[in-house]
Amino acid sequence: MKVLVTGASGRFAEFMVKALRGRHDIVLFARSQPPEDRADLPWVQGDLTNYEDCLRAVQGVDAIQHLGAVPSPSDVPGYNERRAAMGLPPRPFDATMMTNIMGTYYLLKAAVEAGVKIVVMTGSNCAFGHGFRTSGRPFPIKYLPLDEKHPSDVEDSYSYSKLVGEEMLAWFTRAYGLRTYMTRPAGICPPERLQRMAETAAPCTGWSDWMWGYVASEDLAELQLMLMEKAEQLPPHDVFVANGLDSTLLEPSLEVIEKFRPDLLPVSQKMTGHRAFFSVEHAQEVVGWTPKHSWRDYLK
Repeated sequence: MKVLVTGASGRFAEFMVKALRGRHDIVLFARSQPPEDRADLPWVQGDLTNYEDCLRAVQGVDAIQHLGAVPSPSDVPGYNERRAAMGLPPRPFDATMMTNIMGTYYLLKAAVEAGVKIVVMTGSNCAFGHGFRTSGRPFPIKYLPLDEKHPSDVEDSYSYSKLVGEEMLAWFTRAYGLRTYMTRPAGICPPERLQRMAETAAPCTGWSDWMWGYVASEDLAELQLMLMEKAEQLPPHDVFVANGLDSTLLEPSLEVIEKFRPDLLPVSQKMTGHRAFFSVEHAQEVVGWTPKHSWRDYLK
């Protein structure tokens, strides 16, 4: 297949491209020139928020790996100050909504126009709403681990954009017959980040609404490749939580729940050992995907 990778200059794109190499023809779509490890591949320069750019990018494409996104809420106080501290240029307050919602809409409309058959999109487990809590109200946990059926309770533009993205894919499947799949990864971790996690691991000192989720970059790339390659054997649209099998806690998961959130004990019966707070059983059962990498591999 000829596969378009959006957000092709990003960090996760390195691993998505590695997974695709030697199996499919790859075309990159990004605003800036991709790094040297992808410099040999065809590159369409453009922006997701420009429909004409999206139309150019999808020509002759069979499938899309849609990675491009603004990865946090651009409308929260201090957002551009934090970007400046990292040496990054400012973004307009509506960048997250424009790129993640309108950019996805333009890409999907262009895909239909060009006859693309499959779209796999990198979403986020923020679609649950457990992160970026604007109101200060705790995330209402119905049961643990969280799976795709758990109710959402989003309170910010980024989490909302990822939840809307899932429904937008479903809409395009119903209306136009696109086969569409969304992943819900936790923090996406290349090997060096997993190693740092092991080097800096410390005992838990309190509850976190983020719930210690992560997924290795290689594992997420494998899942998204499998979804694309197995699309004809899958339901026409689906959503898959993507997480490691374990949490980032040193302690057993139930021990932390008992210490900091004993009110959750009645709905946490499955939280044995170091089990992750986000369930990947759906991806295991439907696609046959099981994450292979853990930060614990780097513990001395």
